[in-house]
Order: sequence, then C-alpha cells, then structure tokens
Amino acid sequence: MKRILLILFPLLAFVGGSVGGDMLGGGKAAGKAEAKPGADTETVAGPGGAHAPDASAAAEGGHGGDAESGASLDWFKFPNQFFVPILRNGTPTAVMILSLSIEMPATARADIEAQEHRLRDALLNALMIEANTGGFDGNFTAEPALQRLRAALLAAGQKAAGPNVKRILIEDIGRQAQ
Repeated sequence: MKRILLILFPLLAFVGGSVGGDMLGGGKAAGKAEAKPGADTETVAGPGGAHAPDASAAAEGGHGGDAESGASLDWFKFPNQFFVPILRNGTPTAVMILSLSIEMPATARADIEAQEHRLRDALLNALMIEANTGGFDGNFTAEPALQRLRAALLAAGQKAAGPNVKRILIEDIGRQAQ
C-alpha cells in the first residue's frame, strides 16, 4: 500500500498541476495560435492577446496617440528576460527581473527584429540608470514609478530604433533579494 501511494501522489500532483496550468494559461494558447509561422518570437495581433488593445479603439484612433490610425499593431517579445543588479555601497542587494515587449506597427517587424541587440542594449542601459538612481527602491510597482520607468524605456527604445517603437510593455517585473 505504501509503494502505491509513493507512486500515486506524484502522479496526481503532476496531473493536477497540468490541469491547473491549462486553466490559468488559457489566454496564452490563443496568442500562440496567432503566431507567424516563420517568427522566432511570439507575435500576438488583435484582441486575443493579454496586452492587445481593442481593434475598434485602434481603428478609431482611440489607442492613445497612434499617429497611424487604422494601422495594425504588432508586438516583439524579447526572448530573454532582463536582469538588473541593484547595488548599495558596491554590494549587490537585489536583482530586478523584467520581461519586456515592444509595441510597433506590423510593417516595422523586420526592422525591429534586425535591431534586437541594439534595442536590448539601450533598454538595459536605461534599466541600469533607473536602478542606480533608486527607481527600484521601495514600492517600485506604484503607478508613478512605473510611468517613470515606461517613459525612460520608451525614450531609450526610440533613440535606438526610431519612431517605430510605439510603446514598451512590461510583461513581468520582480525583485529578488540577495
């Protein structure tokens, strides 16, 4: 009986985790179904994605400053996370871990993908400046702090890749204490 339980409990835990993961990650499956066949990164277009604006709002120009009304938007997701060390008196105290995506016109995908390394360097530089000036101290998820971070990342992205960078999306942000 003991041997059966030793095999049965991990099996039930695995099945329960799989079912729970499928239930919680239902929106991601719809986004992957819309990925372009030849792209290495996940592309989400339209209202199916987690950060996708309403298609009617984009067509009406209600997207918030999109100069090309009616132009379809696309997202470039960086394949790797950004790791930003936080130093105090020369000693690492924490590491910020971020997942970022770039919102751009669909026609600019090739240009953005070609400049991935330049964009990553520019965004990492902006994140380091933010870390060194205390941007990740205290409640870094408060709206004023996130607005300041988004503005700094957008400025760095547009400086590196031009006006095709419409917005920087912060998909995940976390702080790991050392």
